[in-house]
Amino acid sequence: MSRIAQRFAQLKAEGRKALIPYVTAGDSEPGVTVPLMHAMVAAGADIIELGVPFSDPMADGPVIQQACERALAHHVSLRDVLAMVAEFRQRDSETPVVLMGYLNPIEVMGYEAFATAAAEAGVDGVLTVDLPPEEGEDVLPMFQQAGLDPIFLLSPTSTAERIAKICAMAHGFVYYVSLKGVTGAANLDVAAVADKVGQIRALTDLPIGVGFGIRDAESAARVAQVADAVVVGSAVVNRIAANAGEPDRIKAEISTLLSGMRAAMDG
Repeated sequence: MSRIAQRFAQLKAEGRKALIPYVTAGDSEPGVTVPLMHAMVAAGADIIELGVPFSDPMADGPVIQQACERALAHHVSLRDVLAMVAEFRQRDSETPVVLMGYLNPIEVMGYEAFATAAAEAGVDGVLTVDLPPEEGEDVLPMFQQAGLDPIFLLSPTSTAERIAKICAMAHGFVYYVSLKGVTGAANLDVAAVADKVGQIRALTDLPIGVGFGIRDAESAARVAQVADAVVVGSAVVNRIAANAGEPDRIKAEISTLLSGMRAAMDG
Protein backbone atom coordinates (compact mmCIF):
# COMPACT_ATOMS: atom_id res chain seq x y z
CA MET A 1 0.00 0.00 0.00
CA SER A 2 1.38 3.40 -0.97
CA ARG A 3 1.94 6.19 1.52
CA ILE A 4 -1.00 8.05 -0.05
CA ALA A 5 -3.34 5.08 0.35
CA GLN A 6 -2.13 4.55 3.91
CA ARG A 7 -2.76 8.18 4.80
CA PHE A 8 -6.31 8.16 3.42
CA ALA A 9 -7.04 4.85 5.18
CA GLN A 10 -5.80 6.30 8.46
CA LEU A 11 -7.88 9.47 8.05
CA LYS A 12 -10.99 7.47 7.16
CA ALA A 13 -10.57 5.37 10.29
CA GLU A 14 -10.34 8.59 12.30
CA GLY A 15 -13.35 10.16 10.58
CA ARG A 16 -11.23 13.02 9.25
CA LYS A 17 -10.50 14.56 5.84
CA ALA A 18 -7.13 15.26 4.25
CA LEU A 19 -5.68 18.75 4.10
CA ILE A 20 -3.38 19.10 1.08
CA PRO A 21 -1.51 22.41 0.74
CA TYR A 22 0.31 23.30 -2.47
CA VAL A 23 3.57 25.24 -2.71
CA THR A 24 5.86 25.81 -5.66
CA ALA A 25 9.29 24.37 -4.90
CA GLY A 26 11.90 27.12 -4.65
CA ASP A 27 9.40 29.93 -3.94
CA SER A 28 10.33 32.52 -2.77
CA GLU A 29 13.87 31.11 -2.76
CA PRO A 30 15.17 27.53 -2.56
CA GLY A 31 16.02 27.55 1.15
CA VAL A 32 12.40 28.25 2.09
CA THR A 33 10.86 25.06 0.73
CA VAL A 34 11.94 22.19 2.99
CA PRO A 35 11.49 24.05 6.30
CA LEU A 36 8.09 25.19 5.04
CA MET A 37 7.11 21.61 4.19
CA HIS A 38 7.89 20.56 7.77
CA ALA A 39 6.00 23.56 9.14
CA MET A 40 2.93 22.70 7.06
CA VAL A 41 2.92 19.13 8.41
CA ALA A 42 3.18 20.48 11.95
CA ALA A 43 0.21 22.77 11.22
CA GLY A 44 -1.99 19.87 10.11
CA ALA A 45 -1.16 19.06 6.48
CA ASP A 46 -1.75 15.41 5.62
CA ILE A 47 -0.25 15.37 2.11
CA ILE A 48 1.99 17.96 0.45
CA GLU A 49 1.54 18.94 -3.17
CA LEU A 50 4.87 20.29 -4.37
CA GLY A 51 4.85 22.27 -7.58
CA VAL A 52 7.67 21.84 -10.09
CA PRO A 53 8.52 25.31 -11.47
CA PHE A 54 7.72 25.64 -15.16
CA SER A 55 7.93 28.55 -17.59
CA ASP A 56 4.47 28.01 -19.09
CA PRO A 57 2.11 26.78 -16.34
CA MET A 58 -1.02 26.79 -18.48
CA ALA A 59 -3.45 25.54 -15.83
CA ASP A 60 -2.40 28.18 -13.33
CA GLY A 61 -3.49 31.74 -12.76
CA PRO A 62 -1.28 34.74 -11.99
CA VAL A 63 -0.56 33.77 -8.37
CA ILE A 64 1.11 30.46 -9.19
CA GLN A 65 2.54 31.74 -12.47
CA GLN A 66 4.41 34.35 -10.44
CA ALA A 67 5.50 31.68 -7.93
CA CYS A 68 7.05 29.75 -10.82
CA GLU A 69 8.79 32.92 -11.99
CA ARG A 70 10.25 33.53 -8.53
CA ALA A 71 11.52 29.95 -8.34
CA LEU A 72 12.89 29.98 -11.88
CA ALA A 73 14.75 33.20 -11.11
CA HIS A 74 16.79 31.00 -8.74
CA HIS A 75 17.19 28.38 -11.53
CA VAL A 76 15.23 25.74 -9.59
CA SER A 77 15.11 22.62 -11.76
CA LEU A 78 13.27 19.30 -11.53
CA ARG A 79 16.42 17.72 -10.10
CA ASP A 80 16.51 20.44 -7.45
CA VAL A 81 12.89 19.65 -6.56
CA LEU A 82 13.73 15.97 -6.14
CA ALA A 83 16.67 16.94 -3.92
CA MET A 84 14.26 18.95 -1.76
CA VAL A 85 12.01 15.92 -1.37
CA ALA A 86 15.01 13.77 -0.42
CA GLU A 87 16.02 16.36 2.20
CA PHE A 88 12.44 16.43 3.54
CA ARG A 89 12.52 12.63 3.85
CA GLN A 90 15.54 12.82 6.17
CA ARG A 91 13.14 13.96 8.92
CA ASP A 92 9.73 12.85 7.66
CA SER A 93 9.27 9.35 6.29
CA GLU A 94 5.48 9.30 6.56
CA THR A 95 3.88 12.37 4.96
CA PRO A 96 3.03 11.70 1.30
CA VAL A 97 4.46 14.11 -1.28
CA VAL A 98 2.83 14.61 -4.68
CA LEU A 99 4.67 16.45 -7.44
CA MET A 100 2.41 18.71 -9.48
CA GLY A 101 3.62 20.10 -12.77
CA TYR A 102 3.91 19.76 -16.51
CA LEU A 103 5.31 17.13 -18.83
CA ASN A 104 8.19 19.04 -20.43
CA PRO A 105 10.70 18.88 -17.53
CA ILE A 106 9.97 15.15 -17.09
CA GLU A 107 10.38 14.55 -20.82
CA VAL A 108 13.72 16.36 -20.81
CA MET A 109 14.99 14.25 -17.90
CA GLY A 110 13.61 11.07 -19.47
CA TYR A 111 10.53 9.24 -18.24
CA GLU A 112 12.30 6.21 -16.81
CA ALA A 113 15.12 8.28 -15.29
CA PHE A 114 12.55 10.58 -13.68
CA ALA A 115 10.47 7.72 -12.29
CA THR A 116 13.54 6.11 -10.74
CA ALA A 117 14.91 9.37 -9.32
CA ALA A 118 11.52 10.45 -7.96
CA ALA A 119 10.96 7.14 -6.21
CA GLU A 120 14.47 7.21 -4.73
CA ALA A 121 13.89 10.77 -3.47
CA GLY A 122 10.68 9.74 -1.71
CA VAL A 123 7.99 11.08 -4.04
CA ASP A 124 4.66 9.27 -3.75
CA GLY A 125 2.52 10.62 -6.58
CA VAL A 126 2.74 12.62 -9.79
CA LEU A 127 0.08 14.97 -11.13
CA THR A 128 1.11 15.98 -14.64
CA VAL A 129 -1.43 18.51 -15.87
CA ASP A 130 -0.80 18.08 -19.58
CA LEU A 131 -0.53 14.28 -19.63
CA PRO A 132 -4.04 12.92 -20.28
CA PRO A 133 -4.58 9.16 -19.99
CA GLU A 134 -4.71 8.79 -23.78
CA GLU A 135 -1.13 10.02 -24.07
CA GLY A 136 0.24 8.22 -21.03
CA GLU A 137 0.22 4.61 -22.18
CA ASP A 138 4.02 4.49 -22.37
CA VAL A 139 4.69 6.77 -19.42
CA LEU A 140 2.23 5.73 -16.72
CA PRO A 141 3.46 2.12 -16.44
CA MET A 142 6.93 3.48 -15.65
CA PHE A 143 5.48 5.62 -12.87
CA GLN A 144 3.53 2.73 -11.40
CA GLN A 145 6.45 0.32 -11.61
CA ALA A 146 8.48 2.82 -9.61
CA GLY A 147 5.71 3.07 -6.99
CA LEU A 148 4.50 6.52 -8.06
CA ASP A 149 0.73 7.05 -8.00
CA PRO A 150 -0.50 8.79 -11.18
CA ILE A 151 -3.06 11.42 -10.16
CA PHE A 152 -5.45 13.02 -12.63
CA LEU A 153 -7.68 16.06 -12.76
CA LEU A 154 -11.44 16.02 -13.25
CA SER A 155 -13.44 19.16 -13.99
CA PRO A 156 -17.04 20.45 -13.87
CA THR A 157 -17.34 19.58 -17.57
CA SER A 158 -16.09 15.97 -17.24
CA THR A 159 -18.67 13.52 -18.55
CA ALA A 160 -19.52 10.23 -16.84
CA GLU A 161 -17.61 8.40 -19.56
CA ARG A 162 -14.56 10.60 -19.04
CA ILE A 163 -14.73 10.27 -15.26
CA ALA A 164 -14.83 6.47 -15.52
CA LYS A 165 -11.89 6.40 -17.93
CA ILE A 166 -9.70 8.66 -15.78
CA CYS A 167 -10.58 6.91 -12.53
CA ALA A 168 -9.67 3.55 -14.09
CA MET A 169 -6.10 4.81 -14.61
CA ALA A 170 -5.72 6.88 -11.45
CA HIS A 171 -4.16 5.79 -8.16
CA GLY A 172 -3.89 7.47 -4.78
CA PHE A 173 -6.77 9.89 -5.25
CA VAL A 174 -8.52 11.86 -7.96
CA TYR A 175 -8.39 15.65 -7.97
CA TYR A 176 -11.62 17.44 -8.80
CA VAL A 177 -11.09 20.99 -10.04
CA SER A 178 -14.13 22.71 -8.59
CA LEU A 179 -14.18 25.69 -10.96
CA LYS A 180 -13.92 26.33 -14.65
CA GLY A 181 -10.76 28.32 -15.30
CA VAL A 182 -7.28 28.50 -13.83
CA THR A 183 -5.97 28.27 -10.28
CA GLY A 184 -6.88 31.24 -8.15
CA ALA A 185 -10.39 31.55 -9.58
CA ALA A 186 -13.18 32.57 -7.22
CA ASN A 187 -16.91 31.91 -6.64
CA LEU A 188 -16.82 28.44 -5.11
CA ASP A 189 -20.26 26.80 -5.28
CA VAL A 190 -20.19 24.01 -2.69
CA ALA A 191 -23.61 22.68 -3.70
CA ALA A 192 -22.38 22.20 -7.26
CA VAL A 193 -19.19 20.59 -5.92
CA ALA A 194 -21.24 18.18 -3.82
CA ASP A 195 -23.32 17.19 -6.84
CA LYS A 196 -20.25 16.48 -8.99
CA VAL A 197 -18.42 14.66 -6.21
CA GLY A 198 -21.46 12.42 -5.89
CA GLN A 199 -21.25 11.62 -9.60
CA ILE A 200 -17.55 10.79 -9.26
CA ARG A 201 -18.12 8.60 -6.18
CA ALA A 202 -20.56 6.49 -8.17
CA LEU A 203 -17.73 5.60 -10.55
CA THR A 204 -14.71 5.06 -8.28
CA ASP A 205 -13.68 3.93 -4.81
CA LEU A 206 -10.68 6.27 -4.84
CA PRO A 207 -10.65 9.22 -2.44
CA ILE A 208 -11.73 12.50 -4.03
CA GLY A 209 -9.80 15.70 -3.41
CA VAL A 210 -11.26 19.09 -4.28
CA GLY A 211 -9.21 22.16 -5.12
CA PHE A 212 -9.49 25.64 -6.68
CA GLY A 213 -11.40 28.35 -4.84
CA ILE A 214 -10.55 27.30 -1.26
CA ARG A 215 -9.30 30.40 0.47
CA ASP A 216 -9.95 30.19 4.20
CA ALA A 217 -11.07 28.00 7.09
CA GLU A 218 -14.75 28.41 6.25
CA SER A 219 -14.43 27.29 2.62
CA ALA A 220 -12.12 24.43 3.65
CA ALA A 221 -14.66 23.17 6.19
CA ARG A 222 -17.52 23.38 3.72
CA VAL A 223 -15.63 21.40 1.08
CA ALA A 224 -14.49 18.85 3.68
CA GLN A 225 -18.15 18.00 4.28
CA VAL A 226 -18.48 16.66 0.73
CA ALA A 227 -14.95 15.56 -0.28
CA ASP A 228 -12.22 13.32 1.11
CA ALA A 229 -9.52 15.96 0.75
CA VAL A 230 -9.23 19.73 0.56
CA VAL A 231 -6.47 21.10 -1.68
CA VAL A 232 -5.40 24.69 -1.04
CA GLY A 233 -2.93 26.42 -3.33
CA SER A 234 -3.27 30.10 -4.15
CA ALA A 235 -4.14 31.06 -0.57
CA VAL A 236 -0.82 29.53 0.54
CA VAL A 237 1.22 30.96 -2.33
CA ASN A 238 -0.23 34.45 -1.76
CA ARG A 239 1.29 34.42 1.71
CA ILE A 240 4.68 33.48 0.30
CA ALA A 241 4.46 36.35 -2.17
CA ALA A 242 3.43 38.82 0.53
CA ASN A 243 6.37 37.87 2.74
CA ALA A 244 9.10 37.13 0.22
CA GLY A 245 12.52 37.47 1.78
CA GLU A 246 11.18 36.69 5.27
CA PRO A 247 11.30 32.88 5.67
CA ASP A 248 10.22 32.86 9.30
CA ARG A 249 7.24 35.06 8.57
CA ILE A 250 6.28 32.85 5.61
CA LYS A 251 6.26 29.79 7.87
CA ALA A 252 4.27 31.60 10.56
CA GLU A 253 1.64 32.98 8.17
CA ILE A 254 1.09 29.66 6.40
CA SER A 255 1.07 27.71 9.65
CA THR A 256 -1.66 30.00 10.96
CA LEU A 257 -3.69 29.56 7.76
CA LEU A 258 -3.41 25.77 7.75
CA SER A 259 -3.98 25.27 11.46
CA GLY A 260 -7.17 27.31 11.13
CA MET A 261 -8.30 25.17 8.20
CA ARG A 262 -7.41 21.98 10.08
CA ALA A 263 -9.41 23.03 13.12
CA ALA A 264 -12.43 24.04 11.00
CA MET A 265 -12.32 20.79 9.00
CA ASP A 266 -12.09 18.67 12.14
CA GLY A 267 -14.77 20.69 13.88
